[in-house]
Amino acid sequence: MKKLLLALLVSFGCVSAGAAGGGYPLDKFPVEKMSDIAALQNGAKVFVNYCLNCHSAAYMRYNRMQDIGLTEAQIKSNLLFASDKVGDTMKISLDAKAAKDYFGAQPPDLSVIARSRAGSLGTGADYLYTYLRTYYRDETKATGWNNLAFPDVAMPHALWELQGQRAAVFVEEKDANNPAKTVHRFDRFEQLTPGKLNEQQYKETVGDLVAYLQWMGEPSQGKRVQIGVWVLLFLGVLVIFTWRLNAAYWKDVK
Repeated sequence: MKKLLLALLVSFGCVSAGAAGGGYPLDKFPVEKMSDIAALQNGAKVFVNYCLNCHSAAYMRYNRMQDIGLTEAQIKSNLLFASDKVGDTMKISLDAKAAKDYFGAQPPDLSVIARSRAGSLGTGADYLYTYLRTYYRDETKATGWNNLAFPDVAMPHALWELQGQRAAVFVEEKDANNPAKTVHRFDRFEQLTPGKLNEQQYKETVGDLVAYLQWMGEPSQGKRVQIGVWVLLFLGVLVIFTWRLNAAYWKDVK
């Protein structure tokens, strides 16, 4: 329990710091992907191939992916590393001290990363969806990367092969509240090198990945929503029967 609380606090701190530091407007995560089994399965594949090298998901077992339609054979063949078993949790072999030396901080566990931030600026899914799509090249940083949603981010762009390399173009303009002062405003991205995916394909892939991260934070949420719908329908029918029963009971009472 203490480890889970620690993971929550670390994840919350990293996400909140990025949001507070950047002030970048968040894009809306396509929530329809949460009910798209193919999107969740593709998100799981992207997660294992691109995220699980540095980030663990220590509170999720591989075999829980059966809840999104994958068979045990598919999980073993496509999503397991050689030394892992289908019943194992998603842990990594990266040493904590080495990770801190590489990135300046230990990469947080991603088991509940999508649930660790929710507020007036948007949901955790909105933040992740924006964050993974706003990386750009910045040679002044140790990793060579920066991010609009999380300025001065320590994490390099793990999906750069898919998105390609981009530069961020900023413009100087007068501050509306103080004309004597100029502000540094983001204007647009410029593609430096192409990625394996075009812009729309990358957007869809990030949406799939974020959908999986959101699902992983609460694997039972889909079933919970389905049960909730049936309960509301049952209560609606029960109200009709109760209303008619009440009318029949009191009809002869004067």
